[in-house]
Amino acid sequence: MIPTRFTKLRVGALSGLTVLLSLCPAFAAIQLEELLTGLSSPVYVTSAHDGTNRLFIVEQTGRIKVLQPQATTPTLFLDIIPKVLSGGERGLLGLAFHPNYPTNRRFFVNYTRQPDGATVIAEYRASLSNPNVADTQETVFLVIPQPFANHNGGMIEFGPDGFLYIGMGDGGSGNDPGNRAQNINELLGKMLRINIDMPNGLIPYSSPPDNPFFGATPGRDEIYAVGLRNPFRWSFDRLTGLLFAGDVGQGAREEIDIITKGGNYGWRVFEGSLCTGLDPSLCGAGGFVTPIVEYDHGGGRCSIIGGYLYRGSVATFPAGTYLYGDFCTGEIFQLFPPMSGGTQTLLLNTGLSISSFGEDEVGEIYVVGLGGTVHRIMNTSSPPAPPPPTSGGGGGGGGGCFIATAAFGSPLAAEVQVLREFRDRSLLTHAPGRLIIAAYYRLSPPLARVIGRSGALRSLTRVALGPVVWWARVALVSPALAWSVLALGWGCLVAGAMLPFVVRRIRPLHSNGPQGRKASP
Repeated sequence: MIPTRFTKLRVGALSGLTVLLSLCPAFAAIQLEELLTGLSSPVYVTSAHDGTNRLFIVEQTGRIKVLQPQATTPTLFLDIIPKVLSGGERGLLGLAFHPNYPTNRRFFVNYTRQPDGATVIAEYRASLSNPNVADTQETVFLVIPQPFANHNGGMIEFGPDGFLYIGMGDGGSGNDPGNRAQNINELLGKMLRINIDMPNGLIPYSSPPDNPFFGATPGRDEIYAVGLRNPFRWSFDRLTGLLFAGDVGQGAREEIDIITKGGNYGWRVFEGSLCTGLDPSLCGAGGFVTPIVEYDHGGGRCSIIGGYLYRGSVATFPAGTYLYGDFCTGEIFQLFPPMSGGTQTLLLNTGLSISSFGEDEVGEIYVVGLGGTVHRIMNTSSPPAPPPPTSGGGGGGGGGCFIATAAFGSPLAAEVQVLREFRDRSLLTHAPGRLIIAAYYRLSPPLARVIGRSGALRSLTRVALGPVVWWARVALVSPALAWSVLALGWGCLVAGAMLPFVVRRIRPLHSNGPQGRKASP
C-alpha cells in the first residue's frame, strides 16, 4: 500500500514543524491522577467547548453524566437506558456537542438501539432552564442496520468544517464476511460526514457536495473515507484539523491512520500493512493508504484505543505528541512526531481496561477505564495546572475566546458568539488560521485573567473589541466585503502614516520656488 499524494503533502508539511520538537527531553514522571471512580462502564469523556469547563462522561448502559469544575461527584445529564441495547461492543458509544452549543443547546449521541442493535445517530438538547440537564425529546437523524453484534464503531465528532463525522465499523463477525468496508454502497466500514444543519427534503441531514461519492458519482453520498474495520476512537487535532484514527485490527495488527477525504484504508484487503489473503488479487493493486504506525499482538495486546494529539497549556507533553492505548493490556503509548517515521514509546502500564481517551477545553488529556474510572494524565515535572476558569466571572473560556469572554462577562454573550463563529468558519478551516488560533490560545489566558479582575480594563477591552466584532459580523455575511473594508482601512492607515513624510518633502520645494527663491549673491 502507498500513501495518497494528498497525505504525503500533509505529512511533509507537518513533519517540518514537528522535527524541532523531537529534541525535547524524554517524558518523565508521567502518572495518572484519579478523577472519578464508581462509574457504570464509562466509554468516553469530553467537554462541551462552551467555556464552562465541565466534563461529560458517557456510560455504555445509556447515561451521560456531567462533572462541574472542582467537583468530585458527577450528576445525571441524560438517561436513555430504555432505548439502548448494551453489552459487549454495543451501547451508548458516542457524544458530540454542536459547534454552536452555547446558543442552540444541541448535542448528538451514537448508540445501538433496542431491540435490533442498529446504530442510531440522534439529537438532543440541553434544558433551557437548567444547562446541567438535557431534555428527553429525541430527533433521530440516521439509522444504520448492524448485521452482527460487534464492530459498531461509536465515535462521533464535529470537524473544523462544522460537519458531523461518524466512524462506522464493518458490521462485525470476523474478516468482514460481507466485504462491506470496500463496498461504496454500504455505510459500514467507513468514515461518514454529514451536514446536520441542512435538511434534504424529509431527511433531517444532507451530505456535503465535496464528499467523494456525492451526487451522480456511484456510492453513498455520506461516505468520506472507506476501508475501515472498526474505528472505535479517533479525534481531530485542534491545531491542524487532521483526523487521527485508531482502527482496531483482526488478529495480527493494530493501526493508526490519518483519515483524509476519499482515502481507502485497506480493510479487508489489508490488516495494517499485512495482506490478509481474503482478496489476494487486490494486494498489489495499489491505491490504499498505509497506516502511519502499527503494532502487533505481542504481549497480550489486542485492540487499539485511539487518542489525541496533545495541545494543552501546561506542557504535560511536548506539543503535538499523540497519545493512545491498548484495551487489553492497559498500556498508554506516545507517538512522536505523530507521522510516518515517528517513534512509539510505552508511557504507562496502567492495568486499566482502557475504553477511551478524552480532552478537556484547555487540551489536557484523560483516560477512561471501562471498570468505572476517569483519570487525568499528569506530568509531575511540569508546573501545576491552573484551576479552570468559571463560565461567568470573566476569567477566560468561551471555547477559546478568552479575552472576549473576560470583557463581556460570559461565553454566551452575543459578541463572544460572533467571534467564536468567525473563528470556526473562517480561521479553523485553513492552516494559517489554525496557527493564529494556536498562538492566541497560548498567549491570551493570562491577559484574560488580568482583564477579568478589573472593571476599567473590561470596559476598555469592550471598546477596543467593538470594531473587531462589527467586522467579524460583516465577514460572516459577506467575506469579500469584509476583506475589502479591511484592505481599505489598512490603506488609509498607511496613507496617514506616510502623509507627514510627504509634507516634509514638499515644503522645501515650495520654499525654493519662484516666489520664495532667495536672490543669488
